[in-house]
Amino acid sequence: MKKLNLKGLTGEVVTRFSPQYEETRQEWNRAVQKFPLVIVYCSTVDDVRNAILWARKHEVKIRIRSGGHHYEGYSVGNGVIVIDISRMDGIVLNNNEQLKIQGGVKNEQLYEFVGSLGYPFPGGTGPTVGVSGYTLGGGWGFSSRYLGLGCDSLIELELVDYTGRILKANQQVNPDLFWACRGAGGGNFGVVVSMTFALPEPVENVSFVEIYAPKADAKLQETFLNAWQYWLEDLDERMTANASLYNSLEEGTAIYGRGFFYGPPEEAAKVMEPLLINGKIQLFVRYLPFMEAVRAVDATYPEYERFKSTGRFVYRKFSEREIRNLVGLIQKRAEGSIFAGLTVYALGGKVSDVNPFETAFFYRQADYILGIQTNWEDPGLEPENIQWMKKRFPYVKSITKGSFVNFPYSPLRHYEKAYFGWNAPRLKKVNKKYDPYNVFSFPQGINRAPR
Repeated sequence: MKKLNLKGLTGEVVTRFSPQYEETRQEWNRAVQKFPLVIVYCSTVDDVRNAILWARKHEVKIRIRSGGHHYEGYSVGNGVIVIDISRMDGIVLNNNEQLKIQGGVKNEQLYEFVGSLGYPFPGGTGPTVGVSGYTLGGGWGFSSRYLGLGCDSLIELELVDYTGRILKANQQVNPDLFWACRGAGGGNFGVVVSMTFALPEPVENVSFVEIYAPKADAKLQETFLNAWQYWLEDLDERMTANASLYNSLEEGTAIYGRGFFYGPPEEAAKVMEPLLINGKIQLFVRYLPFMEAVRAVDATYPEYERFKSTGRFVYRKFSEREIRNLVGLIQKRAEGSIFAGLTVYALGGKVSDVNPFETAFFYRQADYILGIQTNWEDPGLEPENIQWMKKRFPYVKSITKGSFVNFPYSPLRHYEKAYFGWNAPRLKKVNKKYDPYNVFSFPQGINRAPR
């Protein structure tokens, strides 16, 4: 086997000949089996630049990894160079009360930093998710209806382009690139090495709400979903929540939801009342410092999981029959599945205040996101679970509009239109301007190069 010529690469370089390669690959591949050619752990912008130039010289495809949480595993790949920026995790608060972070910062790091200063932040719900990937796809979290999507607080970013140059993008400098990166920036235009955010007003406490209905049969799940869609009509924008209707190996069929309310617990309880279905669903409210509320969410996440999942946008009320059909999708799990669920994520509020064409995140007028998911433990049963999703997705697609790029689905046809709606044509033009040779190409990238 010909030895790789690694001349020009800097940072920590790991190849298949390196002792740590298998350990690294297995850590990444517990859910996604991929075999990269080279992994570069970057500590500086120069490391990123050198990796891009090396990849171009040797005609090796690039994958960009920050948090490594891409649903379809596009942050790694077979025979590629993985530019891993997870070690570039600096955070500073500048003199203008703006937050500047490097591209490898994770949600939990950002929350710890701003929380210690008394600020909230419209970040994501997963603690180890990379802030850059979250933001570049729009960014839904438990503050979205009150503070906007993650990308709505972004005021500037810096990325390394296909030539190795550092490009700054904001409303005045490269504004078309800035527009594109707020909703469609993940992996498409370059490697984002820094982001600057405006911070919201400080808060002391938020109300962390949870709802739970163990042993909820299909009828109660249907009743809840119907109540949910009407609850959103005049919902106080201080409340953002999601809720899962599920069928798990451990619990059977049940309902669980959670969210943040930027107000006192008595008001939070009143806001949640319509979802309790005459006491059939339990409500728990804790009035916590923002950081404690974030930690309460973090505690519910597993270390890792094997899953197939996607999300679509809902623009209308579902009929009784449609709700019955949706709930029916999860009543039987795939072989080996330990969890099958539908999850709804509230939109509206500050999200819908922004015009769909003002940023690349198009689906701002949707009422909510509807996700469907299956989880399994035995890697040998992955095909059965993928087939389970494949059979159910067409129905979900038929009653929804567009797909959430942060909840991607690899079998999606016409994915550019699905993810970006009527913003797709403009995004193609921006991509050709900033990446004319399609250096940053991946399976669902904009203007993806032919295989």
